[in-house]
Amino acid sequence: MLLSANSYSGTVVVRPSSQAFDAFAVRDLVSQQHQWQELLRQQEQINILQSLPLGCVAVTLPFDHFSCGLQSYRPYQYQDKPVYIQIDPPMSDGPSQ
Repeated sequence: MLLSANSYSGTVVVRPSSQAFDAFAVRDLVSQQHQWQELLRQQEQINILQSLPLGCVAVTLPFDHFSCGLQSYRPYQYQDKPVYIQIDPPMSDGPSQ
């Protein structure tokens, strides 16, 4: 039985040996691009609002936050302005023993 599979790699660039090439600079550039993509991905996960939606209720236990239907937001001050960062809804099982 004969099995055949295709494999793909990135772009292959062939350069003449007379042309200067710094593999370490390429490595560093790829690393910087990866870090930038990770920062963007993390930023997408944080939902920051400058104002709360209508119908939000202030809740003080277990800590100060706002409940807006299925979403919860915690208030913060940023550059002397209030912002609201989405958080996981706090557990309301009462005090743990």
